[in-house]
Amino acid sequence: MHFARIPSVLALVLTASVSWAADDPFLWLEDVQGQKALEWVGAQNARTLAVLEKDTRFEPFRTQALELLTANDRIPKPLFRAGGVDNFWQDRQNPRGLWRHTSLDSYLSPSPEWQTVLDIDALAKAEGGNWIFKGAQCLPPEDRLCLVRLSNGGKDAAEVREFDAVSKTFLKDGFQIPEGKHSATWLDTDTLLVGRDWGGDTLTESGYPYVLKRWKRGTPLEQATEVFRGKKSDVRVGPIELRDAEGRLQAVLLTRGINFFEDEFFLLTDAAPVPLALPKKTSFQTFVAGQLIFTLQEDWGQLKQGAVFALELAALKANPAQLKPTLLLQPGPRQAIESVAGTRNKLVVNVYEDVKGATDVYTWAKGRWSHKRLALPKNASVGIVAASSAHDRLFVESQGFLEPTTLWLADAAATTVKKAKALPARFQASTHKVEQFWTPSKDGTRVPYFVVRPKAQKPTGAAPAIVYGYGGFQVSKPPVYLPEVGKLWLEHGGVYVIANIRGGGEFGPRWHQSVLRENRQKSFDDFAAVVEDLVRRKISSPRRIGIYGRSNGGVLTSVSMTQHPELFNAVVIESPLIDMMRYTKLPAGASWVSEYGNPEVPEEAAFISKYSAYQNLKEGVRYPKPYITTNTKDDRVHPGHARKFAARLEAMGLPYLYYENTDGGHSNDADPVMNARRWALHYVYLAQQLMD
Repeated sequence: MHFARIPSVLALVLTASVSWAADDPFLWLEDVQGQKALEWVGAQNARTLAVLEKDTRFEPFRTQALELLTANDRIPKPLFRAGGVDNFWQDRQNPRGLWRHTSLDSYLSPSPEWQTVLDIDALAKAEGGNWIFKGAQCLPPEDRLCLVRLSNGGKDAAEVREFDAVSKTFLKDGFQIPEGKHSATWLDTDTLLVGRDWGGDTLTESGYPYVLKRWKRGTPLEQATEVFRGKKSDVRVGPIELRDAEGRLQAVLLTRGINFFEDEFFLLTDAAPVPLALPKKTSFQTFVAGQLIFTLQEDWGQLKQGAVFALELAALKANPAQLKPTLLLQPGPRQAIESVAGTRNKLVVNVYEDVKGATDVYTWAKGRWSHKRLALPKNASVGIVAASSAHDRLFVESQGFLEPTTLWLADAAATTVKKAKALPARFQASTHKVEQFWTPSKDGTRVPYFVVRPKAQKPTGAAPAIVYGYGGFQVSKPPVYLPEVGKLWLEHGGVYVIANIRGGGEFGPRWHQSVLRENRQKSFDDFAAVVEDLVRRKISSPRRIGIYGRSNGGVLTSVSMTQHPELFNAVVIESPLIDMMRYTKLPAGASWVSEYGNPEVPEEAAFISKYSAYQNLKEGVRYPKPYITTNTKDDRVHPGHARKFAARLEAMGLPYLYYENTDGGHSNDADPVMNARRWALHYVYLAQQLMD
């Protein structure tokens, strides 16, 4: 590329971005395990803990959070397997957790009789490993042979081991894949389809595999046979097994992730993978009743954006070049599809309208789909928890800000539901109320938000308020029951707000796509508009308002801090992206270019540079003191983002607190004991900034 051909403004932006990277005095903090970087982290942690742990509220908060996270009367989250129910359970005695199993009848009883399948604490102790359980994929229909994923400290990268869930042992000569960001799928008892780092140039720029190989039992992994190869510029490639109700493999679908939101689909055949002429913005959901179910993120002929549609597998196999989609559901402008699942014979669709949920059961008969709605609570969040192709039962949960989670067992064939379990109230909710407001953003778009506040609150603007936001990747944020928020914040008179800003999935693909890349500023404007509306309604005031976001929400809160420092007095920035002019250079940043844009492209660097918080801190501005926190084992969003932002604040003589946990990974919650401490630190900081 010749700079002379770039428009002068863009040339300046590109030159500035290259210069900034070259002159960045804190690049050394991107060395995750570097001695100098870890010494800096240790000093920062000591400084922050001296402020937060010595607060008289810290120990009560930590104790209360630990009680909530390890209470014996929590709902054990169910997963159907082997004719019964699995659960992964963590408590004080088992912080790493127990993979356990019971019958469905036993699970539904007040005191289930659990059998331990795998004790992760015992395994870690026996092997001297820092193991975090990342789940298991078991081979239907017996569900006896399982591929167990074990992570070192909570990283996304994990090693895979074959495990016998009946003898409860790892197979000595079984399938085993070294640590990495793999994909591994059963084809049959003796065959896997594996995506991994095969050596050489076999990982994408995002750090994920783009070569799939068939691996036969008893042969070295290195001798696996290649069946599909994507491109290095892809995000990743992966397999999807399509099994009937008896667990028999009917077909294998391959996905080539061109970017985070666009895929190419292939039908794996004995001859070669056959491409399917589906729109690139299509997402596979499930396989049921011989039908492949997809959701659509762009218009396709008569099908419009947001639709749920089906393709018949038999017809697809007979003529993969001619696709005949059948429409199931076309959401309205205030609706969105939250999740989709398949049972033995039924399709279950979780739909939201104005951020309130419902669940519909679809039946395929005589060449058409019909549906009925399950009788679940209205004006609540409703979500599919577990479903199985072995039968037509499924678990669904309902909850609200002030209504504890209830787990329902549904019969999709009879379209009936019955209460299975209910979480006891974790905090005093009768003193608070929930309201939904709408406010215009800068461009006039009406944005909804929920407010949980004391009933007796007067409109004085004096109430301390936390405003939570995310606004990315089509992830919805409906009302949820958060015991730690209730106990550590609401019971102390606090207000809690969720801003359903653009970028999320609350109103389908269009709500998300309207703020991608060059339009990202609109999402930040939405968030600012919600905060300004809180002030206008005198629910709170800048002195008493704090904002909280993690991961993509860390982009939001760091940008909000630099663009509107006058609106907040507390900013929690957790596991964040912050240096957006360099994020593609840090794992796994390259995969998110379709969300944010590419700072290495001059035209895109121009709009990213306008908001990237790391570059937009300015001398002479009074910023609220932020609490910046991340995890050393985070291999999804690099801890260098948080480290460098704190270091720059320090160099500018600006107030901040920084804390980096050493284990837990991106979610930062792999261990309930560690997680209780995490929440205590959050709420001590927020109380100091907003209540004191």
